[in-house]
Amino acid sequence: MHADHPEYMRAYEDLGKAARECGPLTDREVALVKLAISLGAGLEGAAHSHCRKALEAGCTPDDLRHVAMLSAPTIGFPTMMRAKSWVEDVIEPKPE
Repeated sequence: MHADHPEYMRAYEDLGKAARECGPLTDREVALVKLAISLGAGLEGAAHSHCRKALEAGCTPDDLRHVAMLSAPTIGFPTMMRAKSWVEDVIEPKPE
């Protein structure tokens, strides 16, 4: 997308930057919120990406697991287990 549509991608990235900067949340808090949104929306690729970004922002593996566990009352236990498995994919990748 970057090669084919650079202006579009710049605008998209600028929107993300503006969203992060429009409020008081720290980078760590933003990372956890973005992970929670991804898990709740059932977006596996985004969840993996936001797990990696959260770790880069200083979150611990236990922080990420806690986000997944917190989702159970809202999205249901089976869906939480799916979400938690996506977190584990990043925290403890299986050998290939």
